[in-house]
Amino acid sequence: MSLKFHWFLPTNGGDGRQVVGGGHGLSAGGSGRPADLGYLTQVARAAEANGFEAALTPAGAWCQDAWLSTAMLSQTSERLKFLVAFRPGLVSPFLAAQMAGTYQNLTDGRLLLNVVTGGESHEQRMYGDYLDKDARYQRCDEFLEIVRRLWAGETVDFHGEHLSVDAARLDQIPDPVPAVYFGGSSPAAGIVAAKHADVYLTWGEPPAAVAEKIAWIRKLAAEQGRGPDDRPIRFGIRMHTITRDTAAEAWAEADRLLAGISPEMIAKVQQGLRLSESEGQKRMLELHGGSKDGLEIYPNVWAGVGLVRGGAGTALVGSHEQVADRIAEYAALGIDEFVLSAYPHLEGAYWFGEGVLPILAERGLWKDERPRRRHSVAVPFAAAGRPTP
Repeated sequence: MSLKFHWFLPTNGGDGRQVVGGGHGLSAGGSGRPADLGYLTQVARAAEANGFEAALTPAGAWCQDAWLSTAMLSQTSERLKFLVAFRPGLVSPFLAAQMAGTYQNLTDGRLLLNVVTGGESHEQRMYGDYLDKDARYQRCDEFLEIVRRLWAGETVDFHGEHLSVDAARLDQIPDPVPAVYFGGSSPAAGIVAAKHADVYLTWGEPPAAVAEKIAWIRKLAAEQGRGPDDRPIRFGIRMHTITRDTAAEAWAEADRLLAGISPEMIAKVQQGLRLSESEGQKRMLELHGGSKDGLEIYPNVWAGVGLVRGGAGTALVGSHEQVADRIAEYAALGIDEFVLSAYPHLEGAYWFGEGVLPILAERGLWKDERPRRRHSVAVPFAAAGRPTP
């Protein structure tokens, strides 16, 4: 087994030494480090330097555009792949397939796609999309069917309830075809994910709840006819991290982050998040109940981030060994990929990359795919005076 690890690009309001809130229709709070090209380049380079395979880029009205941001970052980084938002309904399926082909071919295969159907109707209307949630998933199903057939080199005639194309044929097919990631906890989301996803993503919950989700998607995939000889579905989890040399240091950092969150901010954010249509967001809210008490919901799993941040709201907290233990526990359930982050993201990439990944490598759970580089001699002129061989 070799697990995959991905990092996060904070284009959703920037980065800082406190939890940057917002998400799901809420504006981000103060960050301290703006999401400009220079800083995002530092985060991307830190991620690839520490062995992460890709970086998730968030999507929404409160974020920098994921496609433009990562296209620019692909030119300021070397190997890092980008997990970019794929938004059915905001762009036509043919244009989306063409964009993905262009991106994949011009970056030499550095594109992954994260399907974002849209969990907030008020935000969708900002983009001119007036379908309700269930209809959005129906359209998403049609969208992904068209896109996958185009990537397979077919000439596509398709007339669905929401989308239609005639004699559509893509000349620039992506090579390789980018993997499709898909999250969602509603019944409608599960059906579409089981049919189309290469990787099903869940936000971090206690292992028992994650195991239930994995079993649910596997059952739905089997009902869709995806057997063991077909394109297998993999599973990923999205969490934050607070990992340090000792557990005491890690929990002290969690306490520091919590101390920077005021009761007024919690009340304001929670009021907004309770309006969310997202089933996953509702599950996040249930983990902490809007209270600062009882936030360790499972050993080394902390729900404090979700007090002021929409979306993924849990963190792995503990010593490097403890965090590695929890990752191994999730992996034993069937989680293959981990999409992680920290505050700040720049330093956090090093905490995890230098602290946890070597432990996982020793256990045979992760293989370091970074290219080996020759290390120069640290002492200047150390070779001076040596005889020529």
